[in-house]
Amino acid sequence: MNKLLIAAIAGTLATTSVFVSTDAFAATTTDASKAKTAAKRPAPARRLIKRSPKAEAAAAAKTDPIPEGAVKWSCKDGNTFYLKGDMKRDTIVTVNWAKKDYKLPRQDTTTGADRFHDSASGMDLVVIPSKAMLFSDKDSSRLADECVTPEMAAGGAAPTQSEALIKNAQ
Repeated sequence: MNKLLIAAIAGTLATTSVFVSTDAFAATTTDASKAKTAAKRPAPARRLIKRSPKAEAAAAAKTDPIPEGAVKWSCKDGNTFYLKGDMKRDTIVTVNWAKKDYKLPRQDTTTGADRFHDSASGMDLVVIPSKAMLFSDKDSSRLADECVTPEMAAGGAAPTQSEALIKNAQ
């Protein structure tokens, strides 16, 4: 009986291995022929996906609009940012950089430059009478340099608190 049981198990294993090896061989040749066929025919053209109005509205909502009444500052290398607020008197100004608004509170300085810095966002705006510079504390980089308003480009000074103090002292 034991011999009969062992013979049945051996026969089953032999039959199973024949089917498995045949399937594996068929899968290998089919995959290789598909790869050759795919290499011969051109790739299908990509379809354009039309966005729904809801998706466009959601994308537009991710960017902050330029604040009304903001002044455009044109910088070296074609960079620009918009500044809303009176630098002579406001304690917080709004800077729109890269389609995002940053509220920057005034920082006291000993140099006479106007500095607006927000430690949470890492944005740092430094304005001297001849230009403005925008920095990022996050990656220690200068985002924009030699930024001027249209009035400054025409020969005027920056609308800074230090400039107002100089005029009042004279």
